[in-house]
Amino acid sequence: MTEAVRRLFGTDGIRGVANSAPMDALTALRLGQAAGRFFSRGAHRHRVVIGKDTRLSGYMLEPALTAGFVGAGMDVVLVGPLPTPAIALLTRSLRADLGVMISASHNSFEDNGIKLFGPDGLKLSDAQEMEIEAMMEGAPAGLASPSRLGRASRLDDAAGRYIEAVKASFPKGLSLAGLRIVVDCAHGAAYKVAPTVLWELGAEVIPVGVSPDGFNINKECGSTAPARLAELVRERRADLGIALDGDADRLVLVDEHGQIIDGDQILATVAQSWAGQGRLAGGSVVATVMSNLGLERFLGELGLTLLRTKVGDRYVSERMRETGCNLGGEQSGHMILSDFGTTGDGLVAALQVLAVLVEQKKPASEVCRRFTPLPQRLVNVRYSGANPLNDVGVQDAIAAAAARLGARGRVLIRPSGTEPLIRVMAEAEDESMVGETVESLAALIRARAAQLPVEAGA
Repeated sequence: MTEAVRRLFGTDGIRGVANSAPMDALTALRLGQAAGRFFSRGAHRHRVVIGKDTRLSGYMLEPALTAGFVGAGMDVVLVGPLPTPAIALLTRSLRADLGVMISASHNSFEDNGIKLFGPDGLKLSDAQEMEIEAMMEGAPAGLASPSRLGRASRLDDAAGRYIEAVKASFPKGLSLAGLRIVVDCAHGAAYKVAPTVLWELGAEVIPVGVSPDGFNINKECGSTAPARLAELVRERRADLGIALDGDADRLVLVDEHGQIIDGDQILATVAQSWAGQGRLAGGSVVATVMSNLGLERFLGELGLTLLRTKVGDRYVSERMRETGCNLGGEQSGHMILSDFGTTGDGLVAALQVLAVLVEQKKPASEVCRRFTPLPQRLVNVRYSGANPLNDVGVQDAIAAAAARLGARGRVLIRPSGTEPLIRVMAEAEDESMVGETVESLAALIRARAAQLPVEAGA
């Protein structure tokens, strides 16, 4: 297998600029053919569920994938714009062999991506993705005969199925009546279902980001740009603001004062509530290396353990299954609550926080401020040539910075799994030391990156 093909899948499926490889119709067609053959084992009729967000390029990728799967002999069920967790749910509910979500999550409309789910509703393993990539090489082989071609159809009640499943995650006997909630759907996949769920559970709902036009997904809105949401929460005197991203598998919250509540605070809030009810499995919470040390210390005070993984919700999910945990997530807002689903679900996570607000009859500013985070800073350094982290001088500087912080903090330097970026992060009790550490390392990495040659094929 060539190096280029091995790079097709990143940490969250395949992603790129729309109408350019690998996010072009030809690659989507070949992916459908390969994944269709990979999952079409056995004599029964095979089925794939395909969903998407609201990007214009979804109209190009959806039919290309459909053609590939049909050509591989799989029946295709099209469900239109729905959140990523809805596709994972429907894959299991419909007894499909494969689920596909067309989305670039929190990226702008120019990008798109393809995520694959197995019949269990879980993202594919690295080994499965590598095997599918290998099958994409060369001329397509093993496609269906004319009499064994698949068929394509639309599932009209797909949104309703997901809405009812999400509502069922909210504790019976509780209601959102009396709460005013602003929900920002980022002009994305949840623009219909999220306001509906909240309203049917009794809330007064103020929806924003619910007018997708193919271009405005995540544009100055959603979980990566919650400033307008915070302003609206204050203006409308709302009890809570919920900001989802383009495919609604992540969220951030805003309290009644317009202050941001990130994924670490959400994890802490739900963990403490579930532990008190005897619902937290394994006495642990799974998070990534990016989660704040303050979260780890807070959980420790409760007698709970924070288990860390590499960045990526798929790795959080894998560790949860290995350890029997039912709560995990990322600082960025991916929340996996395995009692209710197999992948990150921003709407389900928001309902768990809302349940705590209702039960405790306290404002979000009190309920969702479980710990004081240590000062933390993250800087992204873009590069176009060879990976500067392979440079010995850079490695030595990182080791020296980590030694300076010692037990008072930590340094985390890692390449992005979806973009040519180096993420430089440090946290410590001393905020000035954090800033100095990040700035000096970022400057060194930036300078070294400019000196390195562009790699062949880059």
